[in-house]
Amino acid sequence: MKTSQIPLLDETTEKPTLNFLDQSQVTMIDEALSALGDYGELRLIVEKGRLRFLVTQKSFDALKWQPGSLVNAEKMNS
Repeated sequence: MKTSQIPLLDETTEKPTLNFLDQSQVTMIDEALSALGDYGELRLIVEKGRLRFLVTQKSFDALKWQPGSLVNAEKMNS
């Protein structure tokens, strides 16, 4: 999976204001996206106006399937 290139803000650049998330939640979302691999889905569950859960769903490309690859992928993530 490619790492996106986001320009870094230097100290003179005004930082964007987060209205809903705090920095730790942004970091958590980024980590969850990284863990999904090439195919997956990330859902944000909001409860009472606050981020409560991250739900991840990992998917596999059926056209690239190799025998044992699903089991080995799960063992590597455990």
